[in-house]
Amino acid sequence: MALRDWFGKREAPPEKPKTETPAPAEAPQGFLAKLKAGLSRSTRALTENISAVFTKRKLDDAALEELEETLIAADLGVAATQRIIAQFRKTRFGREVTAEEIKEALAEEIAAILEPVAQPMVIDPARGPHVVLVVGVNGVGKTTTIAKLGQQYGAEGRKVMFAAGDTFRAAAVEQLQIWGERTGAVVVAAEKHGGDAAGLAFDALTRARAEGIDVLLIDTAGRLHNKAALMDELRKVVRVIRRVDETAPHSVLLVLDATTGQNAIQQARVFRDMVDVTGIAVTKLDGSAKGGVVVALAQEFAIPLHMVGVGEKADDLRPFTASDFARGLVGLE
Repeated sequence: MALRDWFGKREAPPEKPKTETPAPAEAPQGFLAKLKAGLSRSTRALTENISAVFTKRKLDDAALEELEETLIAADLGVAATQRIIAQFRKTRFGREVTAEEIKEALAEEIAAILEPVAQPMVIDPARGPHVVLVVGVNGVGKTTTIAKLGQQYGAEGRKVMFAAGDTFRAAAVEQLQIWGERTGAVVVAAEKHGGDAAGLAFDALTRARAEGIDVLLIDTAGRLHNKAALMDELRKVVRVIRRVDETAPHSVLLVLDATTGQNAIQQARVFRDMVDVTGIAVTKLDGSAKGGVVVALAQEFAIPLHMVGVGEKADDLRPFTASDFARGLVGLE
């Protein structure tokens, strides 16, 4: 079977770089422009409705009700929306406001929700290796996120290993092997299709310790149609790697697809119950993304939001910044 046939549209690896050297980092404004473009769908829905509602009018009950409907429709979720509306009622009720004033105030309130969770994923070199268990449903971009992180860590001079723990998906295994060749990361994969994921993780960590690896990124299955089996598998992976290092995994990274909107909330709830999620990566913040769900996630779970992805390049996965995201979401520079 041709390589392209193994990969669905969402899982296809980026084109192979022309050189082995990682591409230079983009200027910050380049990333911010991509972030703003990625939020365009959510931004358009918010700004058009805000502009229609607030044409130099008082912020009365009727206006607040319309704003509430707008925020919920933009996937900010009920809890975050109620918090924002309550703050508007407390600080601005009865005042005449313009659409621009509302957007500025909205960006401030959204940033206040996001700021506590905007925390980078810190790799502790003393762990030797730092083990990152990457979880999430199939199709959200787990394998691609692992590849991007591996390329970034490799460019920093760290020794990286990938463990292809989604042993039933040949595409995921092959994708990691391709990325391992590109980035110089060591790849540990099962000898046969459908091998034991926990045993593979055990072997990978044992080997990583012996070879002086700095970061071990473990891919996992995401078959939620059988939640009980997936939960058992993930918990077994954790138990087994703790036989090698009782403190592992040091990070449990949940990958969520921004295009799924409120489905991301349910996924976060399920994986939080399955395994001790320590951080979130939000992928696919492209023009079809429902970016408001990031605010809902922060309000609902208060789990650190480590990074966001806006494209296929390694540099398109960046640490999450609350103020940039908030202002981009409401269409402000």
